[in-house]
Amino acid sequence: MADGDTHIVCPSCGGTNRIGAGKALIAAKCGKCHEPLFEGQPAAVDAAAFDKQIGRSDIPVVVDFWADWCGPCHAMAPSFEAAARDLEPKMRFLKLDTEAEPAIAGRYNIRGIPNLIVFKHGKILAQQAGAMNASALKAWLAPFAG
Repeated sequence: MADGDTHIVCPSCGGTNRIGAGKALIAAKCGKCHEPLFEGQPAAVDAAAFDKQIGRSDIPVVVDFWADWCGPCHAMAPSFEAAARDLEPKMRFLKLDTEAEPAIAGRYNIRGIPNLIVFKHGKILAQQAGAMNASALKAWLAPFAG
């Protein structure tokens, strides 16, 4: 990897893209599927996409572990979307349905939802259980947004 290059995993096709130093991440498109790499909204992921995103992206990846039956998860969704609008491309925002992907939830010992984890290069930087409003969420994420 050249100095300053950034690897970003495409939320649409899962391809890993190397963005050269000095290039604007916000305008970057996938070299494989040509979709924007950032759209200012969280991307839903399955187990395979989750593993690629947290393992291959050079930027922090924030994952909202949630389920459709969870009232607090739905209440926090607009705050998570607002954080994605404001903090991408400094961070990637993902949503993982714990009902559809129980093995991933088990891997990280998710006992209560919503549960947020910030990853970088596959390692957990921070974890927070419970719903947050947009300002609290952005304040919690600020140290990781570079």
